[in-house]
Amino acid sequence: MVRVFRTGQTVVRRDVLRSGRVWSEHAMRVVGDTSEALVTACPPGAATRWPALYLKARVDGVHALRTDAFDAMACGRWELSAAVWEETELLLWKPPTAWFSVNAFYTAGGLRNWYVNFERPIVRTRDGFDTFDLAVDLVVDAGLTTWQWKDEDEYAHARRLGIITDTEHQAVDVARDRALAMLEERSGPFADTASWSAWRWDPAWPIPSLPHTPRRPVRRSHRQTADR
Repeated sequence: MVRVFRTGQTVVRRDVLRSGRVWSEHAMRVVGDTSEALVTACPPGAATRWPALYLKARVDGVHALRTDAFDAMACGRWELSAAVWEETELLLWKPPTAWFSVNAFYTAGGLRNWYVNFERPIVRTRDGFDTFDLAVDLVVDAGLTTWQWKDEDEYAHARRLGIITDTEHQAVDVARDRALAMLEERSGPFADTASWSAWRWDPAWPIPSLPHTPRRPVRRSHRQTADR
């Protein structure tokens, strides 16, 4: 039986390698859970945990460190550090078997942009759901008029390291076509852009936290430009 999450429930989105080791954790609130998609959200301040090197790459904005983080992933040499989501409100739409999620980022001015994150289908857990980010992304403007691929270099590097298998590569290729078709057809979240554009995090909602509070000091992270 498929585990169904309650609206308002706090869940944890985790990136988990094939080995079963956790690469990241992100606390989110359930907005809706239907047969079409699991929809979750978070505001700035939501608790996260990331490998220290990957976190440093985000905080410092040094792209080369992101490559080093993939090398550490391939070698299995990392420790998670506590951090928080920053700057944007996030609304995430994830169909049950899809190899991608559609993310909408919001600032004080409203919907800033859409972001299609290619990732493994979710596996539901007691605390939330597991997936794994497959590096490449599609960035779409708020009005759905322009788009561009992002992090193709990291995707190629992760493939060379064996982090992304040939089978996963084939699944991503199919998912790319599906995501572009959704944009062209205005289906999925793109079918009701007015409602998505009007959505905002309710300040009365508590900020999501992780089930187990990390002991290390919390660092600021996730400076949102066009990426997660």
